[in-house]
Amino acid sequence: MAGTSGGRPSMYPTLLYADAKAAIRQLTQALGFTELSVYEGEDGMVLHGELVQGNGVVMVSSKGRGGVFDAAMKDAGPCGVYIVVDDVDAHHQRAADHGVEILMPPTDQDYGSRDYMARDAEGNIWSFGTYAPEIPA
Repeated sequence: MAGTSGGRPSMYPTLLYADAKAAIRQLTQALGFTELSVYEGEDGMVLHGELVQGNGVVMVSSKGRGGVFDAAMKDAGPCGVYIVVDDVDAHHQRAADHGVEILMPPTDQDYGSRDYMARDAEGNIWSFGTYAPEIPA
């Protein structure tokens, strides 16, 4: 199975934003993602962006840029993504310090995880925590 070991994840959540540049700023500055690549069209729209968190990647782009995926996602609502982080409390503090809307503060869960939940500027839900299921070899 691709992506179960080594340097390439096999799953990439893909989100479209009305203001992809603002989303990239919020995700990198407030939520600790690292910009891997961002490709813009001549009009400044984000055609494709890749942001890294741990060993995972989320792809972002501008709504209304055209193409099959943009058309298919036209009426899609917000989505939710879970991201594993080492220090939930420090990550939460960074997000809160940057004014991110916190939906649930760091909380110890019955299943052994500690996590918190936030909403980005366009309504997507981001959960950050310690839950990391093992993928069998």
